Amino acid sequence: MKKILVPIDFSNQAEYAAKVAAKIAEETNSELHLLHMLELPTEVIDPSNFGAENNSPSTLLYMKRAQEKFEKLTKRYYLRNVKVVKSVFFHETFDGIIKESQKQNADLIVMGSQGVSGFEEMFVGSNTEKVVRHSDVPVLVIKNEIDDFKLENLVFASNFDEDGLKTFTNIVSFAKIFNAKIHLLKVNTAQSFEPTIKSQLKIKEFVNHSDLKNYTINIHNDVTVEMGILNFAEYIEADVIALNTHGRRGLMSFFSGSISKDISNHSVLPVITFKLK
Repeated sequence: MKKILVPIDFSNQAEYAAKVAAKIAEETNSELHLLHMLELPTEVIDPSNFGAENNSPSTLLYMKRAQEKFEKLTKRYYLRNVKVVKSVFFHETFDGIIKESQKQNADLIVMGSQGVSGFEEMFVGSNTEKVVRHSDVPVLVIKNEIDDFKLENLVFASNFDEDGLKTFTNIVSFAKIFNAKIHLLKVNTAQSFEPTIKSQLKIKEFVNHSDLKNYTINIHNDVTVEMGILNFAEYIEADVIALNTHGRRGLMSFFSGSISKDISNHSVLPVITFKLK
């Protein structure tokens, strides 16, 4: 891992993400790229002419304030041992994040989320959800402040269908960076029941196609897939939940309509998503 991209909107959640990203960057000796997107009306600025005489005073003011906030942010104590690159661009937020991650050849995007209750509220309709759907690199979503981020136990929840085999190698590689144990999880529900032996064989197929050594296999029964993931992760005191995404279909295709809307104020762990190839 060489470059970590962190979109910054100067919210509390963005700073939570920056703090986690800084810890990862320090442990992996990676560059930390802090990115702020200024979404201005087209009549205010033409990005191709920034710096020209016809730029409005309001444009310069927006830029000045963003730079001032950036300077303040880069003086945070948790960035003292990390190489930080900061950028401010005029662009639509999620599209700009994707383009910058491609330009910088980022290995990981770390984003904050204001979601408060489960995966649906954490992702759907937000810039975070759009980045998760469109990003070709893993996206780590942070909701709460984490004083000392660690990754010792990672839950990988999946239906373990064959289309996830290629992506699984990336998940294994990510876990190895931190020497983390991967807890392979298949959640059974009344609506999507699968015999235990069949689930175990599918999971073992994933293991056999990788060099994974540090892992556990788990079949968990619950009311919904989401509740099963969250309850299991809480039970084993996991540090991160890993999920596959299906591009434009996002996380919703993984849950197949089984997302619970009744989980409120649940303590949501960091979630990292990997796009299926």
